[in-house]
Amino acid sequence: MSLISAERLAVAYGGRQVLFDIDFSIARGEIVTIVGPNGSGKTSLLRALLGVVGPTQGRVTRAPGLRIGYLPQRLHLDPGLPLPVARFLSLPNRQSRAAIAAVLARVGVPDVARQNMATLSGGQFQRVLLARALLASPDILMLDEPTAGLDQPGIAAFYRLIAEMRAELGCAVLSVSHDLHVVMSASDRVICINGHICCEGAPQVVRDAPEYRALFGLGTGGALALYQHSHDHAHGAECTHAPVPEKVDNA
Repeated sequence: MSLISAERLAVAYGGRQVLFDIDFSIARGEIVTIVGPNGSGKTSLLRALLGVVGPTQGRVTRAPGLRIGYLPQRLHLDPGLPLPVARFLSLPNRQSRAAIAAVLARVGVPDVARQNMATLSGGQFQRVLLARALLASPDILMLDEPTAGLDQPGIAAFYRLIAEMRAELGCAVLSVSHDLHVVMSASDRVICINGHICCEGAPQVVRDAPEYRALFGLGTGGALALYQHSHDHAHGAECTHAPVPEKVDNA
């Protein structure tokens, strides 16, 4: 059974078509990465699945009682606001000291509970956001470009942590990325979008799909850089040809 699915989903802003004919589903335990060029509608798709924006056509279906842990693309906090990490993690639902200590330890930042959010490094900040998402005991983690601003070692470490969370919790992971050089090592599926789904399948299959190469050219060899892992799947790619809207958002 799918945790969340979209059927013939379309999204528009101010009369501008952003997404159309999106058919999507994700099952428990599955890790899916969405890639696409700037303005392709990646963030808009995530917002529609979250219910933040309503579809202009089609529908989104969520499993009853679905718990979602969400890491936003950006979170702007007033640097002058005295907001300790422990207090941040108790918003909007109060958390016990023991729960906060346990989740911070699990994401690898055990000593930051009393630290001000504004003083965290980029890597620490993202791990605190992940800790906040995990406190919801999520059925699915939704990550909107979670490694933006991190260096390559930080990116690799964060993705390893996400893979560990999937293994421990049995949750699904849906990650949006604009970085052609990084695809999560444990991804079961990659979905390439540009207003519509251009192609999808296992990372190594999407890497070689002509639709993917047409979007990104040969600047990076026309390929996704893949971290090798021990459970590569033999998923096929499903590639479709459809007109791309002339104007899309900057998601």
